[in-house]
Amino acid sequence: MDTQVIRQLQQFLEEDIGLGDITTDSVFGPQQEGKAVFVAKEEFVVAGLDEIAPLVFATRNPRIVCAAMRKDGETAHPGERIFSAQGPVRDLLCAERLALNLVQRLSGIATLTAAFVRAVEGLPVRIIDTRKTTPGLRGFEKYAVRVGGGRNHRFSLADGILLKDNHIAACGSITQAVRTLRDKAPHTLKIEVETENLAQVEECLACGVEIIMLDNMAPALMRQAVRLIGGRALVEASGGVNLANVREIAETGVDLISVGALTHSARAMDISMRLSV
Repeated sequence: MDTQVIRQLQQFLEEDIGLGDITTDSVFGPQQEGKAVFVAKEEFVVAGLDEIAPLVFATRNPRIVCAAMRKDGETAHPGERIFSAQGPVRDLLCAERLALNLVQRLSGIATLTAAFVRAVEGLPVRIIDTRKTTPGLRGFEKYAVRVGGGRNHRFSLADGILLKDNHIAACGSITQAVRTLRDKAPHTLKIEVETENLAQVEECLACGVEIIMLDNMAPALMRQAVRLIGGRALVEASGGVNLANVREIAETGVDLISVGALTHSARAMDISMRLSV
């Protein structure tokens, strides 16, 4: 696991534990052992049990032994035991909240992503995420999107060129913005431009833009844009996407559908930890 992830988990544990767990340390002795089990309270796609939850416990105490009964990407069912951790009770309880918070959050993202992927099943389109993630959790959340069958958009601003409305307004036009980028940006990066109407789509085509984003367009207008582009660029649909309209959007012929809700609106799944000593 990446050393940066380990440092993050250490910081998360420090935030939660502070100067110590007064309650647990008063009830249990330092040598007392126990076993903790995660129990699913509803049906969901599991994410975070393969490496993240075990690493939380190991970061607290390397002596804790973990076992996952469900692998990431599998479906958990109500009442099912999906994970166990065995070791010093004090450390199990200190790591409990962080491990549960991450698994509940990531499983919610994976479950919502899987629902979007199912909604467009059979169509040649990819469901992708955005940078609308929880600060500090982007790597975890984008992992959960992949577990749910989705794909990742840019991880950071350094991963690709995306001209949005503010860039275009500052440059005066799409043409000028693209010209500036061609002069200054690395030749290895593709250029993506956000468009709101067919005139902007035509301007992108004239500039040789590699990826065209159709932002908040109605499906009928998207169809026209896809026909106009005619395979000369990848087409991404974005804005206002939900489970009720995602298939209609996919049927317009776009290649990618970006969904901010995957990470900013996913509900945490209901999981509890039961301890036996």
